[in-house]
Amino acid sequence: MQRWSGACLWSTCPRARWLISRHFCTKLFVGGLSYDTNEPVLKDAFGQHGEIIQVNVICDHVSGKSKGYGFVQFTSEDAAKKALAEMDGQLLDGRNIRVQYAHGRRSPGPQEYKKPCPAQLSEAKLPEVVATSVILKM
Repeated sequence: MQRWSGACLWSTCPRARWLISRHFCTKLFVGGLSYDTNEPVLKDAFGQHGEIIQVNVICDHVSGKSKGYGFVQFTSEDAAKKALAEMDGQLLDGRNIRVQYAHGRRSPGPQEYKKPCPAQLSEAKLPEVVATSVILKM
């Protein structure tokens, strides 16, 4: 087994691949939620299909309102499979929900990287910017 920085490489460690992929077979993405749907409502709706480990409704960090999607993680693959089959397209709080297996986080694309705020610029760079703008105005 090849090792890199103490962790096995994805291509050479089938057990790690299996453990990670198994996690995603028990976690479901639930989209199309009503903005009024909260975690207890989601847990009640999916709880009839098996034992749930975790329920998350994703909320905007500024307003605190739901973004309209969430995640439900079950203790077993069978429960997740049953919930996916029975809940996809069903009505929940007046909205048809979409249910699918959750995928790992994707890495951010170039447009998603945050540009530095002007307040984060070092003081050494600020005089250059000010001096350049004064020269251009003359």
